[in-house]
Amino acid sequence: MCKNQDYLHYIIKQTKKHNFDNITRTHAYQNFYFRYQEINWAFLASIVSRNAGWNMTDLNLAPFKKLLGEKERNRLFMTYERANWLIFSDVYPQLLTYQLSCKLSKPMFHLLPYLRVSSYMEKEWNEFWIDQDKNRLMTALIINEQNVIHEPVLKQSFFKAHVFNDLPYHLQNMLYMNAVMLPSKTLPLYGAYVHSFTNLSKRIALGKHLASIIFSPAHYSGLVNFVQLQCHSGSRWDYEKFQNFSFPVSPPLKKIYPPIRHQDNIRYDWYKWRGVRNKWLFQSQDGIKTDIGKSFYRKRKLLFSYVSLKELIT
Repeated sequence: MCKNQDYLHYIIKQTKKHNFDNITRTHAYQNFYFRYQEINWAFLASIVSRNAGWNMTDLNLAPFKKLLGEKERNRLFMTYERANWLIFSDVYPQLLTYQLSCKLSKPMFHLLPYLRVSSYMEKEWNEFWIDQDKNRLMTALIINEQNVIHEPVLKQSFFKAHVFNDLPYHLQNMLYMNAVMLPSKTLPLYGAYVHSFTNLSKRIALGKHLASIIFSPAHYSGLVNFVQLQCHSGSRWDYEKFQNFSFPVSPPLKKIYPPIRHQDNIRYDWYKWRGVRNKWLFQSQDGIKTDIGKSFYRKRKLLFSYVSLKELIT
């Protein structure tokens, strides 16, 4: 038991160290993936986490400052930040437990309940240790992490009242203004629109859809090359500098936002009272348009033009 305590102390310490901000989280996911490439979810998470950083720094662009008040922008930032932090705090201990298992050549997933990880993931990690089914584990992690943030972020009273029931969220949801973009040095840009973010099943479907794009032969090697050469700064300039765009440039994340200290409230095992729906495991997302770069930036151009015109008139 003494050794287990040492292992737990190390995992908790390392998680806290890398859960500093969006930059450290993104790099931690990415570095883990390139050490353990059988854990596909870690690479998916690094791409989604990059997008979280870009959404945060977008809020500091002049058009968004004119369109949204400071309170609204701060609340949106805290929504992205809280979800980003919470997912990392749950999943990075799982990744480190897998790393420990590999080093000891035996499964150590009995440690996961002490790290407040769901019983669902303890079961799935033990299954993975035996059968090495990468896609099953990735789907399980997508399901788990979206359930982890559902109550503390999507259903939390403050975020529900001041973000998800607020006009800016409903407008961007209705107009499909938010998307997860896959960074690239060349056009077209690929990704997926984020719609009905408050719907748990749709977030899980989105995660599976993104995974199908990222790990497809058409995109995987290009993404790997990009992320290995381009450090994540939190600004869309990371990829926009390679495109012929004339859009405002957001500053690096660390120049805008200080690190946020989060309260780590008591967590409940979602699996014990919600379970897993069959459609989360088997729902297909084939046939959805993925080359969304042109339409995404057309919408941004219209939004920025609207803000400029409104400013001229008033």
